[in-house]
Amino acid sequence: MSSGAESLTAKDTKSAEHRKGGRLWGAFVLLLGLLLAAGCVADPMQDQAKYEPYEPTTLFADNTSARMLAPNTVARGQLRVDTHLYNGLVNGSPAQEFPFPIDEAVLARGQERYTIFCAPCHGLDGQGDGMIVQRGFSPPPSFHEERLRAAPVGHYFQVITEGLGAMYGYGDRVQPEDRWAIIAYIRALQLSQNATLADVPEEQRAQLEAAEE
Repeated sequence: MSSGAESLTAKDTKSAEHRKGGRLWGAFVLLLGLLLAAGCVADPMQDQAKYEPYEPTTLFADNTSARMLAPNTVARGQLRVDTHLYNGLVNGSPAQEFPFPIDEAVLARGQERYTIFCAPCHGLDGQGDGMIVQRGFSPPPSFHEERLRAAPVGHYFQVITEGLGAMYGYGDRVQPEDRWAIIAYIRALQLSQNATLADVPEEQRAQLEAAEE
């Protein structure tokens, strides 16, 4: 009888110790969680004074916390006083000349940008029959019309920048230098479709004449 009682007492003792250990572990986890929470709340970066977007304030006369830029403010790297390069204008009129020399590298860049941004509507050769037009979009005029062949390069720059008719502006998509490169390539397309034998360098004319025979 005493042996059974002793066995029961041992089990009770072991169970009590197990429960005590569980309570201690739970208390430790709770304490750790409170310490971590207190550490987060005490973070000064979380509690710093600040205005949320468009939050009103009495600090300024217009009660607006979001301040407008001061007049004539120019962001670093955005000073654009060269109206020829950045606006396509010379003395207030569309520029007749390019603002920088046009070489093979510029033409290659222009061809790349033209293929990406212009060819879907204007076509690879500038006839105005690009893939978008073939699927029903309003066709643009051909670059080979006499009117556009005679148009100054500044006209093209303004149209690319601001858009015209069904064409939206690319001023926020294509950098100014790339716009000029595209125009240079358009001029090359116009020349390619309207060139005469007299436009070919003399040392290369013999090859063309031999090809025609």
